[in-house]
Amino acid sequence: MKVAFLGTGLMGLPMAQRLLAANIEVVAYNRTPEKLAPLKAAGAEVVTHPRYAIREAECVILMLTNAAAIYHVLLSDTSWRTLEGRTIIQMGTITSTQSQEIRDSVIGGGGEYIEAPVLGSIPEAEAGTLTVMVGAEPQQYKRCLDLLKNFGPEPLLIGPVGTASGLKLALNQLIASLTTSFALSLAFVQRQNIDVNKFMQILRGSALYAPTFDKKLQRMLDGDYSNPNFPTKHLLKDTDLFISEAQYLGLDLSSIETVQRLLQTTMKMSFANEDYSSIFSIIKDWGEPSGG
Repeated sequence: MKVAFLGTGLMGLPMAQRLLAANIEVVAYNRTPEKLAPLKAAGAEVVTHPRYAIREAECVILMLTNAAAIYHVLLSDTSWRTLEGRTIIQMGTITSTQSQEIRDSVIGGGGEYIEAPVLGSIPEAEAGTLTVMVGAEPQQYKRCLDLLKNFGPEPLLIGPVGTASGLKLALNQLIASLTTSFALSLAFVQRQNIDVNKFMQILRGSALYAPTFDKKLQRMLDGDYSNPNFPTKHLLKDTDLFISEAQYLGLDLSSIETVQRLLQTTMKMSFANEDYSSIFSIIKDWGEPSGG
């Protein structure tokens, strides 16, 4: 099998490297060509236009930023005409509606489409331990399972196209909300002059604990949000997608809309490309304690 990998950014690069390590031929395209250098050095073929990659491959994996990028890279006139007989696996974070619309366009071009968004970040992508959620028909899932196991040990069939994308947004809403809530409690503990180690000791032993708290704790304490696994701008994008999709479902979005505003402020404070835990800087510096 030869796989076209379109989108070799923070997550796409280590995922494509996993395929090469498994002796799978890879032809790669990225809108920023400089990001292809590590893959070329590792033995991948690199191309200057997505249609060249699509033509050479049986399977096309998408790890692109958003739906607009997918339309630009995969569904432009020149690329769309090359889809016949290809299997498209969309692994980025988009809405259920967007995924279903892209599926219809791919099928219109004679191709096959499944979605397989992932939970995890760069360390999990490098280790092949991502959580892979699949939206597909059962027979499609079975055909793609061995390929998807390069990214995570147990890819799980969620349901038809749209269900895996929806689940990914539900999980990313938790990332945003949990991190914001933890940041607020940590800032409160610091303002109250409570020992942070004792706070964490109690928290870790309780039903309230989530491992993500420890993953982000040191960044928050040090104020060092560099070298992100997941930048603030991407979490805001996913939060926006969640809100746009959830509005149609009649849900009360007050809590996540507050998180959205905090992320927007974090972006404005030059943390767009920093780790999303930088939201702590906005929360802790919101205002000085009022005097009495």
